[in-house]
This record gives sequence, structure tokens and C-alpha cells, in this order.
Amino acid sequence: MPYAHPNDPEQLRTWLLGAARKDAQAFQALYLATSPRLFGFALRILPRHELAEEALQDAFVAIWHAAGRYEASGAAPMSWMTTVVRDKAFDILRRLDARPDVDVAQFEADILNGLEDKALDPALAARTSGEARTLAFCLATLEKTQRQAIALAYFHDISHAEVARQLALPIGTTRTWIRRGLATLKTCLAREAA
Repeated sequence: MPYAHPNDPEQLRTWLLGAARKDAQAFQALYLATSPRLFGFALRILPRHELAEEALQDAFVAIWHAAGRYEASGAAPMSWMTTVVRDKAFDILRRLDARPDVDVAQFEADILNGLEDKALDPALAARTSGEARTLAFCLATLEKTQRQAIALAYFHDISHAEVARQLALPIGTTRTWIRRGLATLKTCLAREAA
């Protein structure tokens, strides 16, 4: 299929009709032709690149499922798809506003208090306290969502599925943020230990 005219409304309508019939090639052509522009639109609404990616992915899933309800007599195809992306981006913004924030200073204090054990010898207690401060410092370098996900998963012993539910995120996004956050933590802890 040629992708030479991604802004041609007739071509976009044809691909949308194909997607309505669950034609994967038509949907792929639609995605390749429109995703860069729709991603740019999502970036204007959302504060971070990965959130715009999430909005775009959610939008294309919705477009795949709703393509049969698209009415050519209504909005132009690009306008209709832009509306879907906008709605998904606003959903993400609402979810971000509803999330609880993790207080890093309180988190650091909790770690330090939990590590204080009267049975520890002073040298071990001092080293452990320093390690806790380094961990808290490295956690503070993470993005808020990564920090929240890691804190819930590893310090509160909550499953990734439950973390996703509590943060109102897709499970795949949650796992990715935890994995990337742990990699960042590992690098930071190694740097601070050197």
C-alpha cells in the first residue's frame, strides 16, 4: 500500500474502513501514516514523552475497536483520530492528578528508622544508615511514577498487578517503569558507592 499521501482524507477513510473490517494491513497503513502527527499532538498535551506514547497506544487500540463506528459523513478522519488521542491524553492527565504522591523525605526517614536496631554494633549501624541515605538519594532521582511503583512493589511488598491498580496504570507500563527505575537505581547506587 502506498503511504505517499498521509493527509489525504479519502485514503484515511479507506484505511479506517479496512480497520473496521479488521484488516491488519489497512490498520498498519493508517498507523504509519498518522502516528507521527498524532504523537506530536499528544506531546503538546502531556508533560512527558512516555505519557504521550501511552496516549497514542491507547488511542490506536480505541481506533481499532471503534473504526466500525466512524462515520465518513461526520468529522474528517484525522479530526476524528485527533479527538480520540486528545481524550486518551486527558484521561492520563486526570489519572496523574488523582495519584497519591510519595513523600521522599518521609520515605527516607522510614528507612532510617526501620534500620535502627539497638542490637547492631555502632560501626554496622553507621554503615547501614549511610546506605539507606544513598538509597533514598537515588530514589529521589527517579521520576515520581517510577519511585511510587518501586516503593509500592519492593518496600510495601505489593504485586505488580496491584501496583498497576493502585496507580491506575496499565500492567505493562507499570512493569516497564519498575524495570527501568531499578536499572537507574542500580547505576546511581554503583556511582554513589564509588
